[in-house]
Formats: sequence, C-alpha cells, structure tokens
Amino acid sequence: MTYCVAITLDAGMIFASDSRTNAGVDQISRFCKMRTFVRPGDRVIVMLSSGNLSITQNAINTLEQRARSADGQMHLWNAESMFEVARLLGDALREVKERDGPYMMQNNIDSSANFLVGGQIRGEAPRLFDVYSEGNFIEATPETCYFQIGESKYGKPVLDRVITRQSSLLEATKCTMVSFDSTMRSNISVGLPIDLLVYESNSLAVTLQRRIDESDPYFQMVHKEWGEGLRRVFTQLPDPDWS
Repeated sequence: MTYCVAITLDAGMIFASDSRTNAGVDQISRFCKMRTFVRPGDRVIVMLSSGNLSITQNAINTLEQRARSADGQMHLWNAESMFEVARLLGDALREVKERDGPYMMQNNIDSSANFLVGGQIRGEAPRLFDVYSEGNFIEATPETCYFQIGESKYGKPVLDRVITRQSSLLEATKCTMVSFDSTMRSNISVGLPIDLLVYESNSLAVTLQRRIDESDPYFQMVHKEWGEGLRRVFTQLPDPDWS
C-alpha cells in the first residue's frame, strides 16, 4: 500500500507521496512514486502513483517512450492542456492493464493502479486530476481542492479540517506533513521517505522539491508536537455529564 496526496490552491500546488511498497510483511521495499516532467517556462507536470508497481511503472514508461518518438502524435511535451495529459495517462494505464491484467489475474495478483496528475501548462491555469484504475478521471474543483490515493483514511480528517482553496503553500505543506504522520502512525504499510514537491502558480518551474527521511528535523518536530498537542487538547476537553 502507499499514500499520496495532491492539493491545488489559489497560490499553487502541493504533491507528496510515501515510498514504501510491500508484498507481504517480509518483502518491503522503497520506490519513488513521484514522476515529474518539467520544461521551465512551458510546463510542470507531476504524477503520483499507487497500486500495482509494475502497472504504474509501465504506464509511465509508455508515456515517456511515446514522448521520445517523433511520430507526430500528441504526447507529454506537446499536449496543450493538463486535460490532454490526464487523458494520455488514462489511455496508457488502460493499455498496460489490457496487456498484463489477464495474466496477473490468472495468478491472483491485483492489477489495480491509480494516479494523481497535476501541474500547469503555459496558457492555462494549474489543474489537478485523479485517474482511476479503469483509466477514467475527474478534476479537482474549488470545493474539492485535494485528492488522495492509497491508504487515505487516516490522513483525511486533518486535510478536511484545515485545507481550503485560500490556504497558503506553507499552511498546506504543514498540513500535508501532519496528514502523513497520522497515516504512518496508524498504518505500517506507509512509511518514509516522503517525496514532496511544491509548485507556485504561474511560475512554470518547481518551487521546492525535497525528500524527507527519518533524519529530517522538521518532520521529527511535526511528529512530536502533533502527538503531544492532540493529547493536550484531549485532556482539556470537559468530561461528559449525561447523568
């Protein structure tokens, strides 16, 4: 399992993904689940993936291979909108699943996979999409400005309580770190390092990209202060009096 979150704000976008994969308790590995396609001044595209690792890797590799060929077709580097990018990704995901899915099913292997894809292409506003395992997708809105994939339930409450479209990039980054800490606290299938990318609207360049591991002092502080803060608030709540 994994955990990925992407947030679109008036100020920009936040992307974050953990790096733990497992095929049983004795087969745990680390793989980066964030892929970026950046041409400064023209486009910033970020993809986060969850689900079957071979399916997600093959889908992205298919997109990269087509982008390198000069056959006149639409690809990642000449698409004119993020909608077209999401459609390209959905088509590649369908193609890989149609090819490999039946063989995986014969061996009772789950071939489901999901993506979050967002960013900005010159000439349009930043956009964020949630691409489902079937290849179809939906777009984030001002009312629903973030998406999660993977082990999402533990990190969702803090996002729901804090994040709005008007949140600053710093606020959203801090909230994202709390969301990951809460998820890792309750689910061992999600773990460090966390890959974080911050994008400022209309910059058409990556604002910040960082890998957060066990030694990161800010994440250590969030882990400590958030846990202690919750306990303080809990003890300050009045006891129920329903007699």
